Amino acid sequence: MTDSIKHQIVIVGGGTGGIAVASHLLKELENPDIAVIEPGDTHYYQPGWTFVGGGIVDASRTARPMSKVIPKGVQWIQDSVTTLDPANNTLTTEGGKEIGYEYLVMAPGIKIDWEAIPGLKESLGKNGVVSNYDYRVAPVTWETIKSFQGGTALFTQPKPPFKCPGAAQKIMYLADEAFRKSKVRDKTDIRFYSAAPGIFPVKKFAAPLNEVIARKGLDIHYQCNLVELRPDDKEAVFENMTNGEREAVKYDMIHVTPPMCAPDFVKNSPLGDDAGWVDVDMYTLRHKKFGNIFGLGDCTNTPNSKTAAAIRGQAPVLVSNLVTAMSGQEGKAAYDGYASCPLVTGYGKLVLAEFDYNLQPKETFPFDQGRERRSMYYLKKYILPRFYWDVLLKGGDLNVGGD
Repeated sequence: MTDSIKHQIVIVGGGTGGIAVASHLLKELENPDIAVIEPGDTHYYQPGWTFVGGGIVDASRTARPMSKVIPKGVQWIQDSVTTLDPANNTLTTEGGKEIGYEYLVMAPGIKIDWEAIPGLKESLGKNGVVSNYDYRVAPVTWETIKSFQGGTALFTQPKPPFKCPGAAQKIMYLADEAFRKSKVRDKTDIRFYSAAPGIFPVKKFAAPLNEVIARKGLDIHYQCNLVELRPDDKEAVFENMTNGEREAVKYDMIHVTPPMCAPDFVKNSPLGDDAGWVDVDMYTLRHKKFGNIFGLGDCTNTPNSKTAAAIRGQAPVLVSNLVTAMSGQEGKAAYDGYASCPLVTGYGKLVLAEFDYNLQPKETFPFDQGRERRSMYYLKKYILPRFYWDVLLKGGDLNVGGD
C-alpha cells in the first residue's frame, strides 16, 4: 500500500546542494513547507577526504549526523527516491511513499560507479588498492602510503564527468612528500594515468602544476583511462584513448579515482538528458522541460567543474529563480559556472584555482593565485571546513574560495 503526502517544496538529496538550498529557502519564504528526501544518516564533508588520505585529518572530522545538518523547520524524509513522475508532480520512494510537490529541487549528487571497472569493487581497500572517494577507504589510503616500502605507485583519473577533479592528483603530490619523509622515494616510481589531455584545463593553474610535476619527478601519462584491475596479479589495465591500445601495468599500490555517472533513478526518468543528467538551463538552473523543477550540484548537466564550491554560486541563483517562479514570474538570476579547486601540491603548499564556465580565472583574493602558497594551504585546512559547516550549509555567504 502506498502512502500519499504532499509538500510545497520537495528537495531530493541531503548533500551540500540540498541542505544549502533548504537553508536559503527558509530565509526567503514565509511559513514554507519544505521536505528533504535523504536516505543517509550521515552528512560528509567530502572535500576533506584528500587530507584524510594524506594523514592530515582524522576521518571522523569529516562526518556529522544528518539530523544535525537538516535545517530546523524542514521535514526530513529518510528514504530513497525510486521513480520520478514530473507530469503529475509526484515521486515515489523505496519505502512505498508517493510524494507530491508544487516545486521540486533535484540535488541527489552523483553515483560512484565502482563496478564500471572490473576487479575494482571487490579489491577496494585491500592489497594496495585505495581511493579517497570512499569514507571508509580514505584512512586506508594513508595507512598504505605510510607503510609503503617502495615500488610502483599508480594514481588514476577517469574520463569526465567526475566530482572534485583535483583530488586525483592532490593525493599523488602528498604521497610523493610522504615517501620522501619515510626515505623510500628514491626507490619508488610514481605514475599518473589520466584520461585528460593535460594536468588542468585552466592554463593559469596548469602552469604551476606542471612545475610541481617536474620538480617532483613524476611520470605522467595523459589520455590513458583505467579500464580493468587484476588484483591477483597486481596489474592495472589502461586504454590509450588516441589509438585504443591497452597496456597492463604492474603496481604495488594504486589510488583509483572511480568512474561516475548520474544516479539510476534520474537516468530512468523524464528529467534526464541523453546521458542521464538532470537537464537544466546552465544559467538559471531551471529544468528545460518542467518549469517547476530546478536542479543543482553534481546531478545536473551544467558544464562546470563538479565541486562543492560550485554550490556556493548555484544555491543563491536557484533559490532566487525558484522564489520568483512561485510568484508567477521569470527568474533572472544567472550562474556563471563558478567552481573552485584547492590543489594541494604538498604538505603546506596549495594552488587555489577558481574559474568559470569559460575556464577563465575568477579569483577571490587580491593576489596572484597561480602559484603555490602556504596561506592557501591553511585556508583549505582550517577555514574552509568551518565555512562549509557554519556558513554554506546554513544558507549564508562569504567571499572565500571553496572546495
